[in-house]
Amino acid sequence: MRQFIGNIAFVIGQVISTILFSPVALVLSPFLSSLQKAQFIGIWAGFIRWWLKICCRIDFHISGLENLPDKPAVVISNHQSAWETIIFQKIFPAQSYLLKKELLWIPFFGWGLAANEPIAINRAKKTQALQQLISQGKERLKSGRWIIIFPEGTRRPVGQPGTFQAGGAFIASKTAAPIVPVAHNAGVFWSKRNSFNKKPGMVEVVIGPVIESKGRKARELNQLAEEWILKTIQTLPVTP
Repeated sequence: MRQFIGNIAFVIGQVISTILFSPVALVLSPFLSSLQKAQFIGIWAGFIRWWLKICCRIDFHISGLENLPDKPAVVISNHQSAWETIIFQKIFPAQSYLLKKELLWIPFFGWGLAANEPIAINRAKKTQALQQLISQGKERLKSGRWIIIFPEGTRRPVGQPGTFQAGGAFIASKTAAPIVPVAHNAGVFWSKRNSFNKKPGMVEVVIGPVIESKGRKARELNQLAEEWILKTIQTLPVTP
């Protein structure tokens, strides 16, 4: 009963905070620099992290922070939950996410995404999407933002990883930006299949050694990141 009430309280707080925060972020967006926008959105992510801990008793532990480079990088991570799309904003420096353009049309939620300068592509037009990926990726990195990529494309059940697409590796190969591989087990506590019924516990996040991209092809970079992530996931708990 304690967990059920907590889950209800979390959803209510998440919805209300999004409705209140997103229009403000959109209005302020023209007056803020790229990094200031990310910092402002980070306030909301910080609230969600705190509210999730209070209501659902979910927190996280990070290993490998010493691996983070001192310049903007491309973060390539497995995708199990909505958790990482929110909490990564508190783990990594100012960032932009690669996402499908249609998400920006969602009232309130999409407005918040738009205010944070994502790399929004039209997946139906592959040639155009690739051009957008390169041009916007270069622009975000130049502005000092990190890029977050979930190469599986959609959230996957724990123990059932998807195919890793090479979009993030492609940006890295074209810009010589380092790749930071990340593995986590957020789906154990906040799954896609039953996102309402969250389970208390500690999400384990592991940040891997930097993969240098200079002089390497996207396929090689993608394979190196995928191998490290899949190997590391196998070492993480699969039960709360």
